[in-house]
Amino acid sequence: MAHLLSEADRTLARTARHAALRGLDPRTRIIAAAAFAVVVVALSSLPALAVALGLALALLPFSGLAPAVTLKRMAMMDGFIIVMLVTLPVTTPGTLLADLPFGLVATREGLRLTAEIALSANAVILALMVLVGTMDAVVLCHALARLGAPLRLVHLLLFTVRYIEVLRAEYRRARQAMRARAFRPRSNLHSWRSVGHLVGMLLVRALERSERILQAMKCRGFTGQIPLLDDLRWQRCDLAFGLGWGACLLALTLWEITLVHAA
Repeated sequence: MAHLLSEADRTLARTARHAALRGLDPRTRIIAAAAFAVVVVALSSLPALAVALGLALALLPFSGLAPAVTLKRMAMMDGFIIVMLVTLPVTTPGTLLADLPFGLVATREGLRLTAEIALSANAVILALMVLVGTMDAVVLCHALARLGAPLRLVHLLLFTVRYIEVLRAEYRRARQAMRARAFRPRSNLHSWRSVGHLVGMLLVRALERSERILQAMKCRGFTGQIPLLDDLRWQRCDLAFGLGWGACLLALTLWEITLVHAA
């Protein structure tokens, strides 16, 4: 799967191999990330959400990921929700906080909701990047299968990871052929029609390739099941990490309950 990664991703992967979290069983990391996401989504108080983000940040040094690159990727994720975060203070009814141009008003409840969503989203994404994002795709699929995930879903994920680069190569060849014929994308009917033909051709080629791959796998005895060859074993470090992580999440939940009742 190394051919699917860019040079920067390969560098991060090599660094992550020597990180402390690398010694944990992949199933432990998946369960820890899922539990953290469930707890953080259930939180509503800003102090508890801030602590949750700090807890995710505390794992970053043990993941082997470069802090600058990781935080940059988190900022890219924030770009997808920036419109929602900007509009919430002026679209949420509540106590008037400030008058804005064009007759808009910002409310205290809207600003609080913005901070709540921003903190929870960044905390969950950072935890997923640290705990799950440092795994190889094949290891992740094996761990999901061992945890009882539907095998069809696991197989679909494996094939997607394996053949997405093949489809990208097909796209590059088609785009190169279009450039060789002096195609320059513009905002006109001819360009949109050409792009539509390109997408349709990719779909047809993907269907034809999938049929050839299926026939080749059947010739090699494929019966719908892929044997999972791994050596996943629970260890003492998994128990220690699980107990410590569970204690942190329990303390965070109890603190949230205390804050809600105090309010």
